[in-house]
Amino acid sequence: MTRKQALEALARYRESIDEVDRRILALLNERTRIVEEIGRVKRDQKMPIYEPKREDQVFGNVTGSNRGPLPADAVKRIFERVIDEMRSVQRERMVQEQSGGAEAK
Repeated sequence: MTRKQALEALARYRESIDEVDRRILALLNERTRIVEEIGRVKRDQKMPIYEPKREDQVFGNVTGSNRGPLPADAVKRIFERVIDEMRSVQRERMVQEQSGGAEAK
């Protein structure tokens, strides 16, 4: 492979990565909208945001569904971060809605 061919291949791979990143972003935003609805139910029912058993179920689901090449421990770390961010969204929305702020949909 020549240097030119290598650079062209890298450009194609990077375009593919950019597309995958946009799909991941769309899915994260879809997940966020669902989490916001869950937060509303929890707020109305005065339920806690943090549910360790549910988080364990999520980790079991994603690591059990993983077929690689990403290792299970990496999948868990990624989803720990996703869940942490989603929990923050729930808290922020609950505060906004309790104070009469506009709902983001």
